[in-house]
Amino acid sequence: ASMKGVVLGINTQARLVDITHDVPPQDILHGAFVLGTAWRHFPSDTIHVAVVDPGVGTQRKPLLLQGNDASFLAPDNGLLSFVLPPEETQLPLFTSYQAPVPETFRAYVLANDKYWRHPVSNTFHGRDIFAPVAAHLSLGVAPEELGRPVTSLTRLALPVAQWEAGSIVGHVLHVDRFGNLVTSIAGEAIWEGRDSLVVQLAGVKVKGLASSYAGTGGPVALIGSHGYLEVALPGGNAATSLGISVGDQVVVKS
Repeated sequence: ASMKGVVLGINTQARLVDITHDVPPQDILHGAFVLGTAWRHFPSDTIHVAVVDPGVGTQRKPLLLQGNDASFLAPDNGLLSFVLPPEETQLPLFTSYQAPVPETFRAYVLANDKYWRHPVSNTFHGRDIFAPVAAHLSLGVAPEELGRPVTSLTRLALPVAQWEAGSIVGHVLHVDRFGNLVTSIAGEAIWEGRDSLVVQLAGVKVKGLASSYAGTGGPVALIGSHGYLEVALPGGNAATSLGISVGDQVVVKS
């Protein structure tokens, strides 16, 4: 509410939309996934403010990223990873690392405190830096006025599904609030042979693809609204019941 008040105090005509307030505390990966699946459904030139910021008050940089016909304001901690084009890396899953800003994007460190709210709290940069900068950006202030350009930013090492010996190997990428296990395997990669394929994870085997979350015979595999393969437990919580969590391997065989 404080962030919204700051925005409206600068631009009374701003239209504010909440994506979510349900990201688990300090869970950058969870926030990154939610932002990455939501931003594309908004109109062009939307300004997205994302704050999952366990490093608030430290030397981590406040960023403005522009690309995909949108603007993103967030701490430089990997929260923007799903906004960027996929990138393969040999690093351990979900490790944070520095990477070049892609050619089709521009990034700026928010360094001009003229556009901040003062005094700035060391523990609430969402209210005192990101919200006022978003409001000024919505009024036409140029990105170059808000900060200085940078050529690198922090990304998370995300799993990329691979073909191995006729099977697709991926990982659990996200667990939603229903306990559904969202994997890194894109739906289009497995659409053919959907009735005969077998999804294996942590000793559990699920045959075929369902078309909904309905059912009574145990876990089901389906293509979720975000386009990824997921495993769900109708009427229950797949993550808890199956003892599976983010990072666990998933194998699809036909």
